[in-house]
Amino acid sequence: MTKAKVLVIGSGGREHALVKALADDRDVEYVFAAPGNGGTAAMENVSNVLLKDPRDLVAFATRESIDLTVVGPEQPLVEGIVDHFRRHDLPIFGFGKAAAQLEGSKVFAKRFMQKYAIPTAPFWVFERLTPALRFFQEQFQEDPDRKFFIKADELCAGKGAFPAFSLEEAKEALHRLFDEKFCGVGERVVVEEALRGREASVLALTDGRTLATLPPAQDHKRAYDSDEGPNTGGMGAYAPAPLVNEKVYERVEQEILLPTLLGMEEEGLTDAGVLYLGLMIDPKGKPYVLEYNVRFGDPEAQPILALLESDLYPVLRACVEGRLEGVELKWREGAAVCVVIAVEGYPERYTHQNEEIHGLEEAEQMEDVIVYHAGTEFRGGKFYTKGGRILGVTGLGTTIAEARARAYAAVEKISFRGMRYRRDIALKALSDEAGA
Repeated sequence: MTKAKVLVIGSGGREHALVKALADDRDVEYVFAAPGNGGTAAMENVSNVLLKDPRDLVAFATRESIDLTVVGPEQPLVEGIVDHFRRHDLPIFGFGKAAAQLEGSKVFAKRFMQKYAIPTAPFWVFERLTPALRFFQEQFQEDPDRKFFIKADELCAGKGAFPAFSLEEAKEALHRLFDEKFCGVGERVVVEEALRGREASVLALTDGRTLATLPPAQDHKRAYDSDEGPNTGGMGAYAPAPLVNEKVYERVEQEILLPTLLGMEEEGLTDAGVLYLGLMIDPKGKPYVLEYNVRFGDPEAQPILALLESDLYPVLRACVEGRLEGVELKWREGAAVCVVIAVEGYPERYTHQNEEIHGLEEAEQMEDVIVYHAGTEFRGGKFYTKGGRILGVTGLGTTIAEARARAYAAVEKISFRGMRYRRDIALKALSDEAGA
């Protein structure tokens, strides 16, 4: 049987994790990463391709007889790259432009949830600054202790949600989104009532009819320890998250996943790809949807894929061909914890670019440690910083505690000027695990 050639679109830690999983598959001969990063550049049977334009990628996939293209980031999905490939009869894993609205527009997603009775926070939509300010003045006058979140309608690389726990915070966030166009267009915002509970992520692969869920994960969005500082793309993650126990998962499946799939069918959005639920689990175990994403999370993909024992290529291919039913995913026992190493200025400023990274070899030689690259460049046999989030150091273990200890022991071996990371990744999970 001829082995497959695969193209992975994207350049972050998630894409390195996808490339690594696919390159290890028995059915895969070669993987191309477009544009890839330093980690993919240094791999055997992998090449970086410096292409971004959909037309160039289609031409490349045609010329190289690519058997499957896998889209990593949200931006190309929302912009319709999948539809472009399909028009040329090229197999591609990911949602088309219509279904990708679930992530591309917070307003679309909230109205979809409302229509199909999917549990989510109460919300309001504003298209202008003045009515939004008036709303908050009235709300806080009535009850100064109320809490809200203000979210950009459009994509914002994980940085488009702002706490509004006071009138001053609300004013600042609204000015940033409407006046300063912090997330780009700045034409609409969603205001959500803050929910009580803890966050978790549940991801599922789908062919449009069948769902194959992945181990539940938990991301750490804030820049600094104790969940302080601005939102980032994610400073670390672990899987599986003990918070999503069997009872909670049953509710997620019955109250959210299945109604979402049925709603997508009703709206003509049935598609093959990743359905990502950003959840809030309240103190009674009831799950609410905070957001939909339509791709693997970053950094959630790193610990999840580190636990995957099945080959990834045949599963993604089954999604694209509409035959996911009957496909069984096998997972390694235990847990995985990913600690993201970033530069000091992240997420506001991308400081310390082009710094040499030391200690990678020592970290990678540790047992049950995988170092995923994100913002790195490989040249002259050395790795250099080239971004905000630089590496995702992932430890595996029989428990979260063991996986966490491995990840941090590996982090200690790595150094570069301006290096920063959170020291409390998966700390809350230790008590969950002990009580499980």
